[in-house]
Amino acid sequence: MSFRAPFGRLISSNRLKISSHNHYVNRLHAVASNLETAAEAFEPVNQSAHQLFVKIPQRDLSHNNHLLYEHSRNNRNAEVLNLFLGFRRLGFPLDGSSLSCALKVCGCLVDHVVGKQVHCHCVKVGLVEDVSVGTSLVDMYMKTENVVDGDHVFDEMPEKNVVSWTSLLAGYARNGLVERAIDSFFAMQVRGIRPNSFTFAAILGALADDGAVQEGAQVHTLVIKNGLELTTFVGNSLVNMYAKSGMVKYAKAVFNDMENRSEISWNGMMAGLVTNGQGLDALELFHRMRLGGVKLTQTLFVIVIKLCANLKEVGFARQLHCQVVKNGFGTAPNIRTALMVSYMRCRQMNGAFKLFCLMQIRNVVPWTAMIKGYLQNGRLEEAANLFCQMSREGVRPNHFTFSTILGSHPTVSLFQVHAQVIKYNYENSPTVGTALLDCYIKIGTIIEAARVFDLIEPKDIVAWSAMLAGHAQIGDSDGALRLFCQLTSEGFQPNEYTFSSLINACATPMASVEHGKQVHASSIKSGYHNAVCVSTALVTMYAKRGDIENANEVFKRQRERDLVSWNSMISGYAQHGHGKKALSIFEEMQRKNLEMDGVTFIGVITACTHAGLVEEAQRYFNVMVNDLQIIPTMEHYSCMIDLYSRAGLLEKAKAVVDGMPFPAGATVWRTLLAACRVHRNIELGKLAAEKLIALQPQDSAAYVLLSNLHASAGNWQEKAKVRKLMDERKVKKEVGYSWTEINNKTYWFMAGDLSHPLSDHIYLKLEELSSRLKDAGYCPDTNYVLHDVEDEHKEVILSQHSERLAIAFGLISTLPGTPLQIVKNLRVCGDCHAVIKLVSQIEGRQIVVRDSIRFHHFKGGLCSCGEYW
Repeated sequence: MSFRAPFGRLISSNRLKISSHNHYVNRLHAVASNLETAAEAFEPVNQSAHQLFVKIPQRDLSHNNHLLYEHSRNNRNAEVLNLFLGFRRLGFPLDGSSLSCALKVCGCLVDHVVGKQVHCHCVKVGLVEDVSVGTSLVDMYMKTENVVDGDHVFDEMPEKNVVSWTSLLAGYARNGLVERAIDSFFAMQVRGIRPNSFTFAAILGALADDGAVQEGAQVHTLVIKNGLELTTFVGNSLVNMYAKSGMVKYAKAVFNDMENRSEISWNGMMAGLVTNGQGLDALELFHRMRLGGVKLTQTLFVIVIKLCANLKEVGFARQLHCQVVKNGFGTAPNIRTALMVSYMRCRQMNGAFKLFCLMQIRNVVPWTAMIKGYLQNGRLEEAANLFCQMSREGVRPNHFTFSTILGSHPTVSLFQVHAQVIKYNYENSPTVGTALLDCYIKIGTIIEAARVFDLIEPKDIVAWSAMLAGHAQIGDSDGALRLFCQLTSEGFQPNEYTFSSLINACATPMASVEHGKQVHASSIKSGYHNAVCVSTALVTMYAKRGDIENANEVFKRQRERDLVSWNSMISGYAQHGHGKKALSIFEEMQRKNLEMDGVTFIGVITACTHAGLVEEAQRYFNVMVNDLQIIPTMEHYSCMIDLYSRAGLLEKAKAVVDGMPFPAGATVWRTLLAACRVHRNIELGKLAAEKLIALQPQDSAAYVLLSNLHASAGNWQEKAKVRKLMDERKVKKEVGYSWTEINNKTYWFMAGDLSHPLSDHIYLKLEELSSRLKDAGYCPDTNYVLHDVEDEHKEVILSQHSERLAIAFGLISTLPGTPLQIVKNLRVCGDCHAVIKLVSQIEGRQIVVRDSIRFHHFKGGLCSCGEYW
């Protein structure tokens, strides 16, 4: 078998050892006398147990053991201990069977104190080497979470049988030590111990909890080899393992091959189908059960009622409600809670509340379920009233209650909910704390989120990932990277959501390009790069950071793609000026009949806009509205207005504005005003500016665009009036700046900037470029200088735009042929666009410029935008 280094790591190599056997035995003898005290102090808790001692006619060992085992079989564990200690105090004979029974009960009661005292007695009377006693000791220590002592007892056993080994590996599994359970499974076979059905059930349960389906399949072959595949509870374990691993096909095959199915078999198969989203198959199985006369249990009814909730089948839920009442389960708390949840998900809140009121004893679970139902159905006042009533009736909310409230409606009365969290001392809870910081992140209060994060103890990877997502949301890539380094240094293993959040942070304009690549490498090293959320984040990150080629490489290698991934690739190509490639991706989606949403068409229309494909955009807009029944949003209309505006079809753009089913927003009027400036439509521009200023009186864009519109038409007096209005309203114009990253360091520039230490060299480079540009036929377009000054001074202003300073710095700071990437917070002007095209040709450089609208890829004197900039 290829399942571990062929039995190379045996159990003895991984087990914790007690330093010496003599020390261990001496420690047991030191407390052996405590058993006498326990026998005297442990008075019978049940009067019937006390009377048994009076009725026993003689000290008969077999009769005493029979009494012990009879009580144990009936789960009267406290009485078993009373009897055992009573026998010991009265001097009745005890043997290995008596001690094994007592130890078993100690394990069931998780009573390690009495268990250790019984162990001491075993040593004292010399029965510790008995195989049944040793096995019971191992089982007791494992059930009381004392793995070290359980290991030591097992190591010291002179004889071990299959029951001993099974107790050991089941104990490992129970304590979450799956690797050691697997090692034990193979070690016992190396030593010639053949596993039985209980052994296989234990190891399969461990593998199911660990999600180790490949190893589980190999154990399945051993089950068949040992002829145990028809054993009912082994079959149940196989069904459970395959279902938990999402391999429902194999779970069904095992289930269908079972000759004898118990109630657990049917329940396990039903739960597996529901968990894996196969609701219709689960309903079919339920129908088979009823036709086959299988007894319907409480557990099964709970599973099927939950299925009704998932499918929102209120009619079937009512039928099941009648059935559970008929079967006598109508008052069972778990049934009523499941029915409540089902009615709530089907928006039948009155039916859910009636069930809630019928509950005689209501603990925190149904209260929380009702509160969640009201929140999910938008009935916030009822949810708040119920929470207050819950407190008045003395029911203490738990972490699920607060997580539900925070998760369902994070922005409603957040500070009041936070106060309640503090009152009930749940601020340190990982689940509540994470939900709370997520709420603060959603409303953009990162400082409060960080305070909550600091209080969470212990922090789990979910909390770390949520905090990373918060930094990503506000564009704080440096903070996200510091937090990532901190979590790894503290020993946490990042998961796919951690990497996804960190990559999203690296996609912000201020982030370092190299940091994004390093995180990509780290995700590959950790094996998470193929996770959908990670690979999709990588596509988005590379596209937003100007590397559309790498974005496409990640996209092509994706094993699985979701809608976000397709949309990211379409939008990426659109923003980079590759309109036809964006449309090619969209057409591939159409051929595969993939789901599309409004975001898909925003990317498609944007691609058509940047490529000047007016008719195609109109056709796709009609497909979205008429064929796919997607209701256009403000952003869709804004894209159509931008499409017509860039094509100079301002009347059509105005017609779209007039035909919108809702009032035009600031983005629409800003788009139209910008187009009016380009095409010098004074009247429409003034209307758009008036509307925009009314909506956003402190936004400088409206004033600047209107001012530039008047300047481009030579209306200097009108321009002066607009500037004066800005001064009166104390509106500040947004400063234009550009930045570039060289050797992992970011350098910032403003127009006419002299603050850089190498400014003399930068301006010398600009003078050199100016001479070479004129030789190449460049003539400055002074129309882009919107100041009433001499043309010569206008040329100087143009030559000192921030993007030109950044490019000049990049040229003198990098080796010839090295690509340059520049980011600008405003749009690149037409004159700079023409200059950068020529610079890419005469310097032999590829230059990528990202402005506020799109990416421009300059190479060999051409730009990817095709002049639709």
